[in-house]
Amino acid sequence: MGVIVAKAPLRISLGGGGTDLPSYFREHEGFLVAGAIDRYVYILVHAAFNRIFQLKYSKLEETRTPSSIRHPIFREALMRYWDGDPLEITSIADVPAGTGLGSSGSFTVALLKALAQCRRTSTTPAQLAQQASEIEIDFLQEPVGKQDPYVAAHGGICAYTFHRDDTVTVEPLSLSGATHERLRNQMLLFYTGETRSASSVLMDQHKRSLAGDQEMIENLHRTKEMGFKSRQLLECGDLEGYAKLMNEHWQNKRSRSDDVTNAHIDRLYEIAMANGAIGGKLIGAGGGGFLLVYSAIPSLTREAMAGLGATEQPFDFEFGGASAQGLV
Repeated sequence: MGVIVAKAPLRISLGGGGTDLPSYFREHEGFLVAGAIDRYVYILVHAAFNRIFQLKYSKLEETRTPSSIRHPIFREALMRYWDGDPLEITSIADVPAGTGLGSSGSFTVALLKALAQCRRTSTTPAQLAQQASEIEIDFLQEPVGKQDPYVAAHGGICAYTFHRDDTVTVEPLSLSGATHERLRNQMLLFYTGETRSASSVLMDQHKRSLAGDQEMIENLHRTKEMGFKSRQLLECGDLEGYAKLMNEHWQNKRSRSDDVTNAHIDRLYEIAMANGAIGGKLIGAGGGGFLLVYSAIPSLTREAMAGLGATEQPFDFEFGGASAQGLV
């Protein structure tokens, strides 16, 4: 079958993140805005010469049966979506795991896209996203949300409504060319130098939401309202207003859990805000990863952050979503 190469984009949350967890949206309905970026998780698949499954990620696994695979996502995907000969599968990513850009969801979507290509089966973004969500949320019981696989599968800058019945409505935002250009030039992404497990950070939110903790539910209600407002401001091109809302979003997120931030992250945010940034927030569950800011003076913000050792990750928005192709 040759070599199959699949890729799925990573993402940045633009408003409403956290309301995509089933512990919230199955009771209250979730809503968020997110954008896929041109940084990817890649999956390479080839027929295994030695007739055993070979899985190459941060570790190397070799096994004759998918059920004995230790990597949980590889195991579930191969058990459910592959019934052919053994495969050699390698994963590569543009950024490390645990950095808040949705790499786990992108990994799962890219893997499923690759397996569909190997089966010569067409699949839609909605199908990919739903299958990936089922693997992480329903089969593996991870306390994660649906945002990551849906953004990875669809691409673009979209609004996502997570309905109580587990269906998802995806609506591309209507943004002007000028708004796109300003977002590209004035949104900056900086690596905090720290990684963390999203599951460990989100477990507290998951448990408190299931228990009906009023403080957590009210926080997520406010988060959802900020998601609606984010869409409105972005679509009307009020990026300064959106940037100020990012700051409100960050303060609301910080109050959700003590694990969301730390002294180093707070220092980075403080310096960015004192050097041209109008607003910003940590991407993902919190505790590490990437800090996203919107700056009125990008050159000043870059210089200040470089002085603190915070590496910038240049990016553009990506509109293709997950894809796969065969290489001769």
